[in-house]
Amino acid sequence: MSLRPAHQIRTLHSPEHDGNVWHAYGSDPQFELGWEGGALAGGWYAFSGTIKVLRGRLHAARLYPAYGEVLADQDRVELPFVAPQGEQVRFEVVIRFATTMSRLRFDPSVAPMDFELGDLRLRRLGRAEALRMMLQALAAERETQRSRMSLYARTTLDFLRFGRRGMADRLYMKYSGRKSAGEFSDYEVWQEFYDARGDSFDGQGAALLATLKAQPVVSILVPTYNTPEEWLRRCIESVRAQVYPHWELCLADDASSADHVARVLQEYAALDPRIRYQVRPENGHISAASNTALQMASGEYVALLDHDDELHPMALLECMRAFELNPAWKMLFTDEDKIDVHGRRSDPYFKSDWNPDLFLSQNCVCHLTICRAELIQAVGGFTLGVEGAQDWDLVLRMTERLSTAEVGHVPKVLYHWRMIEGSTAMAPGEKSYAHHAAQRSVQAHLDRLGGGAEVLEMPSYSGYFRIAYPLPEPAPLVTLLIPTRDRIDLLKQCIDSILELTTYPNFEILVIDNDSQEEESKAYFADVQRDARVRVLHYPHPFNYSAINNAGARQARGSVLGLLNNDIEVISPGWLEEMVSHALRPEIGVVGAMLYYPNDTIQHAGVILGIGGVAGHCYVGMPRGWPGDKHRGGLVQSLSAVTAACAVVRREVFEQVSGLDEGLEVAFNDVDFCLRVRQVGYRNLWTPFAELYHHESASRGYETTPSKIARFKREEAFMKERWGMHLQQDPYYNVNLTVESTPFTLAYPPRSSAVLPQASNY
Repeated sequence: MSLRPAHQIRTLHSPEHDGNVWHAYGSDPQFELGWEGGALAGGWYAFSGTIKVLRGRLHAARLYPAYGEVLADQDRVELPFVAPQGEQVRFEVVIRFATTMSRLRFDPSVAPMDFELGDLRLRRLGRAEALRMMLQALAAERETQRSRMSLYARTTLDFLRFGRRGMADRLYMKYSGRKSAGEFSDYEVWQEFYDARGDSFDGQGAALLATLKAQPVVSILVPTYNTPEEWLRRCIESVRAQVYPHWELCLADDASSADHVARVLQEYAALDPRIRYQVRPENGHISAASNTALQMASGEYVALLDHDDELHPMALLECMRAFELNPAWKMLFTDEDKIDVHGRRSDPYFKSDWNPDLFLSQNCVCHLTICRAELIQAVGGFTLGVEGAQDWDLVLRMTERLSTAEVGHVPKVLYHWRMIEGSTAMAPGEKSYAHHAAQRSVQAHLDRLGGGAEVLEMPSYSGYFRIAYPLPEPAPLVTLLIPTRDRIDLLKQCIDSILELTTYPNFEILVIDNDSQEEESKAYFADVQRDARVRVLHYPHPFNYSAINNAGARQARGSVLGLLNNDIEVISPGWLEEMVSHALRPEIGVVGAMLYYPNDTIQHAGVILGIGGVAGHCYVGMPRGWPGDKHRGGLVQSLSAVTAACAVVRREVFEQVSGLDEGLEVAFNDVDFCLRVRQVGYRNLWTPFAELYHHESASRGYETTPSKIARFKREEAFMKERWGMHLQQDPYYNVNLTVESTPFTLAYPPRSSAVLPQASNY
């Protein structure tokens, strides 16, 4: 068979390798396989060849036969073989093609790799040979003679019960359902390609260091207490391995009872003059020990490091470069992952940029944090009595003094959090005292800000919080704008659910009738207005979602506007209290909700810019209760945009940006509106605590006609022209995550390899 690279594969030219060498550079590499002659008849085949992985991992190889002209995912054939790095493997897999096959696609992996591939063949098999090969393969995987005999006995029984065809079907299901040995995580492959150490890594570090105009000293604070010697040494050695040389390590031992701690500290202080330590005379816990370390600090910047964790070799260099590129920053944080006792890294947290609302629910800053020394001194260092959450408390107090533009984020994994028994890296709820300390710290922060907000426990989300904001008395009038055209079944369901379930005390419903034609519609409009809370505004003009809502907003009586599709159904009584309580916060712009399809899968959990070219929804199709990436699916947070299918905004904010852009008739008007709101200085917010059903597009249908497709393309082009690169730089979505496939999965390669200057709104 011949090979033609079709997607995310190119020839690899290397002096070390001759022949058929390839580089797969994405998560969906594809070959088109060719052969002499026409279509192949259905039946049994052996697919064979040789493969040698030079770098990366072979994972989840697949064949996609085309029965006709189209390749369909449901027809794919999993290939249960692996090729260890550096070894050449010959494979031969039994395949059954359902019917005549016109094309065949081969996807060698779902992750990047460099590899040699040769001698690919398809060989027609008779039924007896296919049976023998499958039985041999399955039997070889059985551990004992008894289990192998049992396999043959069950196959014979299947033949007697189901006949030759039925026996073959059942055997092929067992055979094709095997899993590849040597399973691994995508993150391991990602590290090999985009975070590998070696000569090129060292050269990159030296070159980057040479570009810095200033090289200030960074004081690294490490409180210790009975740290196991191995982890303490690894922690200190990770600092000594920093490419950036201008640091001082300030170690404060909190009166450890283990003798080795002082000995190790003394040894390293004698070895490297940049290492300083003190042994406290009595145990005062981590906040007191951290303050002792802070007293030793003389650097312009201060970094926080736990005594059993490790820094990436580029950590300080990348952070100092980021500070130099962004002189307004007073504090920054980086991405992080976890490291086990064997040094294996896993579970990366590719974070949002500074996200104040998420930070109140989850310590999404955590590691690595570096700040200007005068900032940490100004807030008085670490608070005693909040041990276990002392870093969370510190950042809360520091950010009270900072604007959004002064808090930076370096989207690179520069900190490795040790996973050992009893560590919160194992699970957020591992240390209950830390959880309670965090709750006290967040509440104290809210109390200092004023406004009466309250921290609430989340029993189903151990270690995380919900913040409840009070409504004023009396609650402001909210006008719910509902555009509609006929489809009274949907509209009635929407309005009935609002009137029957909503507990918010002060709202009106303004139905904007876009020229309904059915008599049933006219009768319903007359009837529903008997409720004093409902009005109908007639809008006999061509459909334009933006214009319809703008017309409704001009007739609204409320100081708060709710944008609502006519196919929304209320299912949580407190939905409007939740959304309005956030919308009334002066820094908040548009507030969005959690929307489900009627089958209780997620339709909308916020909008991510760049997905699908312009923007896309989070976690679509996931079941209700899905935690999302690092539990963000269940926590209030800032996002760039939310859907106008259910959104709440103060009227003054709506009018400040002149409402929805009427040049966007159907698509992306909500995304554009949210971006303009953000542009004038507000934060948009999404909450999972306002839950509704969305019977999506039931009244207008999907974009399937030529005219609708053409209009969609125009509006897509409009968005790309207006917002340009901002669509590829969502501050609430990490550049290491993909915009080309499922949101919150790894990008191959990362969409940016450098920390660029960041503006406050983008």
